[in-house]
Amino acid sequence: MADVARRAGVSTSTVSRALRGMPGVSEPQRRRIQEIADELSYVISPEASRLSRGATGRVAVLVPTIGRWYFSTMLAGIEGTLRDADLDVLIYHVGGALDRQRFFHELPVRRKADAAIVISLPVPDEEAARLDLLGVQVVVAGGQIRDYPHVRIDDNQAAEQAVGHLAGLGHRRIGMIRTHDGEGRLWPADLARTQGYVNALARAGIASDPDMLVTVPFGMHGGMEAVRQLNGLARPPTALFCHSDEVAFGALRALRLAGVEVPMQCSVVGVDDHPMAELFDLTTVRQPVERQGRIAGEMILELLANGGLAQPIRVVPTELVVRDSSAPLSAGAAATAARA
Repeated sequence: MADVARRAGVSTSTVSRALRGMPGVSEPQRRRIQEIADELSYVISPEASRLSRGATGRVAVLVPTIGRWYFSTMLAGIEGTLRDADLDVLIYHVGGALDRQRFFHELPVRRKADAAIVISLPVPDEEAARLDLLGVQVVVAGGQIRDYPHVRIDDNQAAEQAVGHLAGLGHRRIGMIRTHDGEGRLWPADLARTQGYVNALARAGIASDPDMLVTVPFGMHGGMEAVRQLNGLARPPTALFCHSDEVAFGALRALRLAGVEVPMQCSVVGVDDHPMAELFDLTTVRQPVERQGRIAGEMILELLANGGLAQPIRVVPTELVVRDSSAPLSAGAAATAARA
């Protein structure tokens, strides 16, 4: 700043005001100072500038698994919104129980960020209570934790859309592949989608069969394992509702390896509309993941600006996307199912 001031023949305070767009500097002088700053590759120190305003200019984001499409897409929506507002993002990857426990024990966000966004993280009550100790505004993206402001889909409704579609095609033996996080813990979305599955069966007059509900680790391998279990039943399902598209991809592969034709002998529906879903011709319930991230970022900006939210709970709609993995049961397959 001293070099810019010396070259422009002004004080360092004038340079500071000019580069921060503050009043008290004429427009020609502001342009001259900016030109010199550009020539010297000078930028305002964000740390110093924000310190003077009593803010860090950073938002912390807790993400369970960066490598999965859902979380990375959500993170992209958050980061883009905050970047446009000139805020930096601190990412805390809490990929397992130990990482999560360490985070909530140490609370490293304190004094390092002005706010925090938690992405779809299942948090035990005793750890969720410690979020209050962060001393910053908190928004949850893609789920719900206690009474914190949040943006999410209606997971119950998403399941009802999927299972209602299968029931409407005439399927009566509809299985569900739900997931756990690898530690045996069901996430809130799993529980809500399970309830939606049960609700949709009841609405269609189909008795719920506990053998039709299989719980496996999240991912394609989990989907394959679930199909192996369901195909071992005396009466296998003629349709599958999968917790997510990635699980559905595994289910489709396992069905193909078992010689089960999709959708003539078994229909498959997922949730998400993963970028690969169209390639797999997968019928799915689309949820706007990046949009949820953008909304979470916008909620943080509103909280930082106003200290509160006009709408602390945002539920974004889902949409059934019908492709070639679902169809009415063929006559031959229906007869086989009836005899089984």
